[in-house]
Amino acid sequence: MSIRTVLFDLDGTLLDTAPDLADALNSVLVERQRDPLPYEKIRGVVSHGGMALIRLGFGIPQTDPDFEPLRQRLLDIYLANIANRTRPFPGITQLLDELERRGLNWGVVTNKPGRLTDPLLRQLALYDRAACVVSGDTLNERKPHPAPMLHACEQAGSQPAQCVYIGDAERDIEAGRNACMHTLVALFGYFTAEDRPLEWNADGCISHPLELLEWLDTIA
Repeated sequence: MSIRTVLFDLDGTLLDTAPDLADALNSVLVERQRDPLPYEKIRGVVSHGGMALIRLGFGIPQTDPDFEPLRQRLLDIYLANIANRTRPFPGITQLLDELERRGLNWGVVTNKPGRLTDPLLRQLALYDRAACVVSGDTLNERKPHPAPMLHACEQAGSQPAQCVYIGDAERDIEAGRNACMHTLVALFGYFTAEDRPLEWNADGCISHPLELLEWLDTIA
C-alpha cells in the first residue's frame, strides 16, 4: 500500500519555532529579573512544550505555585509574537510543493494547543493547504496516544498504512507506531543531549526535509 498522506509534527519538524519561543521565555525571565538564556540552551527543549521551557528557565517543579502563572505568561507573550521569526525549515516549502505536485496530501499532528497552532499556520499561509490539523486539545488524548494520529488519517482520507509521520521527539515516533503508520525521525529538529533518536525504532531518519522524497521513492 503506497503512501498517500504525509503527516508532520509542528515544532522542530515542519516549522522552526524555536527563535520565537526562546524570545518568549527570555522575556519572562527578564520580567522576573533573571538573566536570559542562550538560544542554543533553549532550542533543544522547544519540542517538549511550555512546561519544559519553564522548568528550564526557572528550575521549579510543576507543583510550585508560580509555575502555572509563569507558563501562562510565556504562552501569552508567545501568542502575541507567534510568527516574528518562525519560518519553515529550509526545504519544507519545496517539499510541500512537490508532495502536492505528486498528488499526495499532508497535514499536521501536534501537541501544541489549537489557540497557538491555528494562528501560526494561518500567518504562514499553510493552514488552508493542510488536509488536516490536529492540535493537542483537538481530542481528549495527545501524542503518544494513537487517537490524534487516527483522527488525522480520517480527515485526510487515508488508512494508517498509507501515512508516514515525521517528528523530532520520541513520543512522535511512538504515536505513529501506535497508530500503525510509517515513521521517520527529523534529525534537523530539536534534540537534547539525552535524546537517542537512532534508538526510537522509527522506519528511518532524514537529515533534511527533501530526503523524504527519496524515502517515498524507495517504498513506492
